[in-house]
Amino acid sequence: MRRSHFEQLRPVCPRCKHDRKIIAPLSLAAVAVEQGDTILQGNLICSDSGCRLEYPIIDGIPIIVNNIRKYLADNVFQINARDDLSPVVESILGDAVGPGTPFNVARHHLSTYGWGHYGDKAPASRAEAATGSDTTGTVADCLSAGLRLLGAQAQAPLLDIGCAAGRTSFELAQRFSGLTLGIDLNFSLLRLAQRVLHTGVATFPLKRVGIVYDRQEYPVAFENKDKVDFWACDALALPFQEETFRFTSAMNVFDVVNAPRDLLVAMDRALATDGAAILATPYDWSASTPIETWVGGHSQRGLHGGSAEPLLRNMLSPGTAGAVGSLRIVGEVEEHPWNIRIHSRHSAQYVTHIVACRKN
Repeated sequence: MRRSHFEQLRPVCPRCKHDRKIIAPLSLAAVAVEQGDTILQGNLICSDSGCRLEYPIIDGIPIIVNNIRKYLADNVFQINARDDLSPVVESILGDAVGPGTPFNVARHHLSTYGWGHYGDKAPASRAEAATGSDTTGTVADCLSAGLRLLGAQAQAPLLDIGCAAGRTSFELAQRFSGLTLGIDLNFSLLRLAQRVLHTGVATFPLKRVGIVYDRQEYPVAFENKDKVDFWACDALALPFQEETFRFTSAMNVFDVVNAPRDLLVAMDRALATDGAAILATPYDWSASTPIETWVGGHSQRGLHGGSAEPLLRNMLSPGTAGAVGSLRIVGEVEEHPWNIRIHSRHSAQYVTHIVACRKN
């Protein structure tokens, strides 16, 4: 956690904000390991005497979520996972534990997102060996398409919701030279992003087929990366006071959170007046997202025949019934390709709906 980000963004206790309805700033309680401006290990603590909940900083990632005990229990494997094993030892472990285990599920996610975020930066020899991979139609391309819709410079601070392995956060800082924060709940992906941030090297396992993975490790460079940091936060329980940010993005997050409408509300509240937002979604609804909260995707007997786009447009039309707040669409791309590499013989393509908004 960069001290500069902590001091400027002044995070608050998410438990107090969302459960107790009070604003209680977090303070830095202890620093165990520090390197330059970055606290690698330590903890934050709620300033309210009726709470005093602690939030750990692990591998430079502050974990600031509402139910901290449940998060740590659910993610203890990812948090404690070693990242210093040789490819040979990692391969033996993968073969021994088999598919479907937390070890191989984590490797699969790191492969998909690692290549999706940094595959275009790979040396030519590695890119050619990674057959079945297309480095066009990436998350960075989708972000660029959304930014073109805004037609103006975004202003800092910038919040990248669902940053995953970090590429979009780097792109935002590189384009706008302002303080940028990427947030996600996947600790393994945040650790990958932090490594790129502090070492300038992308390191991740790339799935060839089955449970065969090839270690990728190559330099990647981004301008203004000193403006970037990555935190573990919940998009539906943001640990910030309202109107903290001037820009927010949520790339392929809308259809995987438990309450998509609440994501729009959170983005609206996080933005200052005249702030801008970009949302991208293929409406590929997660089975873990309750169907009652989906935006379209069911009830084809209804007014819009199950279509999502008109419902989203309505939510982003202030003054109409069903609108979420002050976010208004200023441009959209209804179909934009987003290519995903699964393994050397399997790739998939989302057709993503991108909307750009401003807060009136």
